Amino acid sequence: MFVYIWLPYMILPIQAAIERVPGSVIEASGDLGAPPGATFRRIAFPLAFPGIVAGSIFTFSLTLGDYIIPGIIGSSKLFIGQAVFAHQGTAGNIPLAAAFSVVPIVVMAAYLSFAHRLGAFDAL
Repeated sequence: MFVYIWLPYMILPIQAAIERVPGSVIEASGDLGAPPGATFRRIAFPLAFPGIVAGSIFTFSLTLGDYIIPGIIGSSKLFIGQAVFAHQGTAGNIPLAAAFSVVPIVVMAAYLSFAHRLGAFDAL
């Protein structure tokens, strides 16, 4: 359900990162005898990795806080954004809504620290 909305936020950073990979490096890998799979795995993917992480940060953070789209076309399950909206808006239970809103913050902090350890921000 989120694919239709957030897919451009994933595709555009990946496309920009792949376009920044120099063609001469890919060509040199092929000239040195590397098969296309190895060229992608050892050359293109590591150079495009910051764009993949940027796109995943965009889509993941926007999906965690979304409550409108699941409410309109989703199932009866509550997503985190819907739970925050339900407890803050109709029930008036602000402390529980605040506790639910900490979950996306912790998840994104863990993901960002993991991406930092992998070196995704070294090229920035």
